[in-house]
Amino acid sequence: MTTIMRFVPNHRVTALVIEATSPLDLGAVTEVFGIDRGLAPRWYDFTICGPRRGRLHTRGGLWLTVDRGLDEMAVADTIVVLPVARFVRERPDGAVLEALAAAAARGTRIVSLCLGAFVLAAAGLLDGRRATTHWPYCVALAEAYPQISVVPDVLYIDEGSVLTSGGVAAGIDLCLHLVRNDHGAEIANRLARALVVGPHREGGQAQFVEQPVLVTDHQCLARVTAWALEHLTENLTIDQLAGAAAMSRRTFYREFRASTGTTPYNWLLAQRLLLARRLLETTQLTIEEVAQQSGFGDASRLRKHFTAQVRLTPTAYRRTFGHPIKAPPAPGPAVQSSPQAR
Repeated sequence: MTTIMRFVPNHRVTALVIEATSPLDLGAVTEVFGIDRGLAPRWYDFTICGPRRGRLHTRGGLWLTVDRGLDEMAVADTIVVLPVARFVRERPDGAVLEALAAAAARGTRIVSLCLGAFVLAAAGLLDGRRATTHWPYCVALAEAYPQISVVPDVLYIDEGSVLTSGGVAAGIDLCLHLVRNDHGAEIANRLARALVVGPHREGGQAQFVEQPVLVTDHQCLARVTAWALEHLTENLTIDQLAGAAAMSRRTFYREFRASTGTTPYNWLLAQRLLLARRLLETTQLTIEEVAQQSGFGDASRLRKHFTAQVRLTPTAYRRTFGHPIKAPPAPGPAVQSSPQAR
């Protein structure tokens, strides 16, 4: 499930730092939500909160100043819970869990990075939902909270108002996913370029490469995917991709899945959806034309896949994220030349 939020000014994002956390996780959240790069008319209002105000050590010995208390969560639109390793085995403080549960009840978007999923689980926010965490700890999460459907081999999971991610790099992907949902694909891509990270990785991609592949295989797959991106409007098949890679169909499928964590079909679908989103945001093409230029062939196929993934129709998505074009100026009254000018 993907939740598209209509971004409103003064959207408040607070990072919940309960105790010593990873400076890289905190840095990822700060880089995405805490720095206004002028990509949108109004960026996020970003704060850091916790159960104890004042100076706090991070992992690695850095100092952090937490200047807001748990009451900050009562006014936040999005709460990002940072990981604490000991909560894999221990239960967080009751005041933290109560504040999170109250925020979720108000409809606040709750996000966890890495082991922060254990905090959400302890607060009961993942009951009956799919969730993920850093892959070595997925078994521990499933055993401690059997009411959660733990998915171990994905980057992140969007369950609407509650989102969870895998290890550190997956947290960056999730933060960019939130920006994409709030502001659209074009702004998320521009932010990714500013951060020098890949613009879009599907949540369903694997957190790690399941089987080692040769460097030459990686280079080959990179060439094939680059070629496929240039031919998205065509009815590409796995046989065509395998042929471009000079592999058998079975070998190509196996190598692609091991290298990317997803299937060739799902990768192609994700790229076509991303292109369709950008066309809807930045052009005035008709829905049928968007479908053709993004490789879906016709509007009905585009609507089917787009609605299933984005939870909005293409038309509704354009209303939210599209850039309206200015109407041409009304023609003025005809001006006749004077007899002297004839």
